Parts: sequence; structure tokens; C-alpha cells
Amino acid sequence: MSSEYTIYRGEDGLIKPSLVPKPELGPKDILVKIMHSGVCGSDLAYLPYGLALGHEGVGIVEAIGNEVTQFTVGERAGGGYHRDSCGHCSYCLSGQDIWCYERSVFGEKDYNNGTFGQYYVGKETYLHKIPEGMASEHAAPLQCAGATTYNALVQVVKPGDRVGILGIGGLGHLAIQFARKLGTDVVVFSTSRSKEEAKQLGASEFYLLDELEKLPKPVNTLVVAGNKYPDWKKFMTKNVLARAGNVIPLAVPVPQGSLEIPAFEAFFDGYNIRSSLVASRAKHDEMLQFAASHDVKPWVEKFEMSESGIAEVVGKLHANKIRYRGVLVAKDA
Repeated sequence: MSSEYTIYRGEDGLIKPSLVPKPELGPKDILVKIMHSGVCGSDLAYLPYGLALGHEGVGIVEAIGNEVTQFTVGERAGGGYHRDSCGHCSYCLSGQDIWCYERSVFGEKDYNNGTFGQYYVGKETYLHKIPEGMASEHAAPLQCAGATTYNALVQVVKPGDRVGILGIGGLGHLAIQFARKLGTDVVVFSTSRSKEEAKQLGASEFYLLDELEKLPKPVNTLVVAGNKYPDWKKFMTKNVLARAGNVIPLAVPVPQGSLEIPAFEAFFDGYNIRSSLVASRAKHDEMLQFAASHDVKPWVEKFEMSESGIAEVVGKLHANKIRYRGVLVAKDA
């Protein structure tokens, strides 16, 4: 077995292959041979910093540390964004380990370990078993996009609510499916009539941004799933977003800026601003089981796990032409 393997990292504005040493596994470490990896906008955001890219990986367990009990060689495992936490702080002990002050998440630590490449090394309890019957190409985007959207929704929605979703891309098309399967009425807002295909995903209503006055009644929760924020004054009115409603931005704006909301409306109509940075471990596992049971599947376009394949998917992402999640596939998958 080779002592080195290939990962892909940013270099001179491009994503290039790089060799890294195969590490000695610690007691709780698991070596996963990557077969599929989703491609996320966060990967492009970190491209200038030279770290190993990819955080939506699914593959086959190839080796395990001597204290691992939850995985065996040959099983499928997924993960890549949330990688570790202390295990003993108030967040970890209450099932909110994603907020641990000693957490390890993609882009903050562990810079030579990503899911664009041959292998990914994960901690035992920060990897997730893939439900039987779920295709790995569908499971890969769920490791970040799925965990983020599901976690956001289950915090606040209940059956019978009206959920508005703005931004029908990698996150938004999953948010539509999860919201519908959680028993809500899904209302989609878009700048493009072409996104009316959201009704195929479970949306019951569709409106362009210049026709919000057609809304028959307001939504209870507004999920902003794109990386461009709307004109908040258009949405933060009681005829569009019900009083005491929730606003959930799922990404920071591009270019990075402020979240500036109308203070008068926020105060007098009782609006709540919430966020979701993927999910803690238990909620992540719950999401995978929910997706398997309710047939939530990302729409994917597949590309070869190679320098040329990565360049192709990055080009389509920049051009906003992915419908709706790019997935890299290993040559031997």
C-alpha cells in the first residue's frame, strides 16, 4: 500500500492534485476510501487558502483504529464537514456539538484532510452510516447541504406551516423536499420563471420576486438558501412573512457583507433570525434516516474525480448552471 495519496487543493486560483502522507490511524480514526464527493460553494470560498478541499464525502471504510467499534471494514461511511469536538462542554453534552469551542470543522483545522481525493480520515463518531438502499451519489450532498437544510427546518417548522424558500440551488432544492416531507406547504420565491420546476420537488406555490402581492397568505418561515440576500423590506412585512415568523439565512452573502434587516419591522412584528451551520451528530444521523424513509434525493450531475472533472464542475458552478448539486465520482466507484 502506498504511503501517499492524492488530494485536491487550491493553487494559483485553480484546484490541483497534491500528495499527502497516509497518516498513522489513532485509536478512534477511520480511513475512508472516497467514492463520491459533493461539491459545495464553500469549497470555492476556501480555494485561495490552499487547504484540502471537499467536505461531502461518501466511501468505503478501508481501515479502522484499534478502539473503533461502530464501523467495520467494508461499510459505507459519510461525512467531512464537522470532524471533532471536545465531548465534555455544555454544547457537546446537550447534543449541540457543532457549537463546541474546540470543534474541528472544514476550513478551520485539519488542512490536509478533504473529500476531494482518494481518502478521508474521520473520527468514529463524526462519520455517519449510509442507510441501506440510499445511493452514494445521493448520500454525498446530504453530508453538508442535507444536514444544513434539515437542521434549519426541524428547529422551527411544524406540520401545516407555510414555509417560503428563496434560492433554488444546491441548498434550496433540498430544503423544498425536506419542508414538504415535514408536512408543510412550500412556497418558492425566485428571480427566474425557469425555477418553477420547484413544483416537481414538492413546492405548492411559486412567485417571482416582483409578484409578492399575489401571495394569498403569509409564510411562517422564510429560508434564504442562496448566497445573495434579498431586499429585506420586501419580505419582512406581515403580508409576506407572518408576525413572529422566522428568517433562516443558510449562507453568508457574496461578497461577504452584513445582514442588515429593517429594525422597526423586526421589532414590531416579532421576527426571529436563525442560522444553521450543518448539524450536530445526532441530527445528522436523523436527517439521513428521514431522507431514506421519505425519498429525499438531491438532483445531481456527476463528474470524474480528476483535475479535469473538478475544473468542469467548478466552471458550471461559477456559471450557475448546476442542477442542482455537482458530485465527483472516483474512477473505481
